Amino acid sequence: MARSSRQSKILELISLYEIETQDDLVSKLKASHFDVTQATISRDIKELGLIKILSNETGKYKYALTDTQSQTSNKYIFMLKESIISFRVVNNLIVIKTLRGLADSVCAIFDRLNLEQVLGIVNGIDTVLIVFLDNIEAEYCIKKIEAIINN
Repeated sequence: MARSSRQSKILELISLYEIETQDDLVSKLKASHFDVTQATISRDIKELGLIKILSNETGKYKYALTDTQSQTSNKYIFMLKESIISFRVVNNLIVIKTLRGLADSVCAIFDRLNLEQVLGIVNGIDTVLIVFLDNIEAEYCIKKIEAIINN
């Protein structure tokens, strides 16, 4: 399954359960029909910026999002606002034009956003292409992008 859907599931699982170890997370993901290894989970944890915090309920450590997640998001939003020239939906695709040389950074930001229903994201020097299952999902996502950019 796609990295974005797996990482979305990880975020869901850590919000529902007190996940103490990577092995616990692997077990929960396998129970949810994600075929993963501990090495993959380790990379996902790093990419998502998860940390271990002390649980108030059990007194054990569990995975959670960092408190600086919103600060990081603000940096990403600023980067998107400054980098994107235009964007539009074409069938099940979103085509994003960026300042020359910034498409890779914009692509990486969209990868980290873990947008639902994204089948893949690719980029060139000044273009990012986001592929969705259908045009309805692409239209929904473009509204999210507009809200981010115009906020």
